[in-house]
Amino acid sequence: MKENKVLFMSQAAMIAAIYVVLCIAFAPISYGAIQVRVAEALTILPYFTPAAIPGLFIGCLIANFAGGSIMIDVIIGSLATLLGAIGTWLLRKKSRYLAPLPPILTNTLLVPYVLRYGYGEPLPIPFLMATVGIGEIAACGIMGLVVLTVLNKYRKYIFRTA
Repeated sequence: MKENKVLFMSQAAMIAAIYVVLCIAFAPISYGAIQVRVAEALTILPYFTPAAIPGLFIGCLIANFAGGSIMIDVIIGSLATLLGAIGTWLLRKKSRYLAPLPPILTNTLLVPYVLRYGYGEPLPIPFLMATVGIGEIAACGIMGLVVLTVLNKYRKYIFRTA
């Protein structure tokens, strides 16, 4: 039992660290009104393990702090990722093609309001939804499904349970 907790925490910590590193490595396109946050490709990981849920949330929280985001962005942006991760976990048995849908939807619906009212972005909300949505489709929908397909071949080695 103790081994399971250690495995869970280790997986969550690794996912959080990878998320932060990807955000920082791709910082010019990870933040702002028009963004493709490459780290969001990891939001498919709850398809494999529930440890990805806290891992993604903590990773997003740290990445937003490290990226100089305002507090409302740190909170709402991280909650959007958390809700998306929970949604992916809940849909995991339906279809792997549905895995990226919750993070795409939560970020597309929440982040534009942060950009508009938190950062004072003058662009209209529907336009911001389109730009955030396109970035999320690229990161979660396209890159995420590629990651899912590759990891699915090795899932018994990577996401084993103790």
